[in-house]
Amino acid sequence: MLVSSSWDFLRWESEGVNKKPAVFFDRDGVLNVDRGYICKPREMTWMPGAIEAIRMLNQAGYLVFVVTNQSGIARGFFTEEAVYDFHEFMAQEAERQGAIIHSFYVCPHHPEGTMEKYSSICNCRKPLPGLIEQACLEWPVDLKGSFLVGDMQRDIDAAKGAEIPGYLFVEGNLHDFVQEILKDK
Repeated sequence: MLVSSSWDFLRWESEGVNKKPAVFFDRDGVLNVDRGYICKPREMTWMPGAIEAIRMLNQAGYLVFVVTNQSGIARGFFTEEAVYDFHEFMAQEAERQGAIIHSFYVCPHHPEGTMEKYSSICNCRKPLPGLIEQACLEWPVDLKGSFLVGDMQRDIDAAKGAEIPGYLFVEGNLHDFVQEILKDK
């Protein structure tokens, strides 16, 4: 994972690309019901209002990203490829319902992982902002209008590290939750 420099964030402006605000969603417990270490489509249940929230954000001109720690990879519960396949399934399911997830950013690491390749300390594991920074390197993100929605304090800390607002989603309807956030934007 690269750590971005201030030049990286200005790159889009110098290339004449219009920047857009982004919403960074945690995955488990925000977009889908958290059932532990999941990576199979049959284990997936969308959180109430998740598709509607994504669609609403798309219509409002936001880029939509998923930033997720997936220590199950480091723990050997599933492979990195299985997670990417699962995310492709999620993206396709959302798109079938008129909602676009622009990209997924995954931290496969955990310092106590059993898979040597992923058993490390990194700068992409939340609460660090590395996944958000990576999205900003790859997409024309306007951080001034962006925010994060997560269900854990580490998500909020990652948002703080990226200098964007973070909102703690505990339960309920995600569409209603995001709609309240947008009223203040």
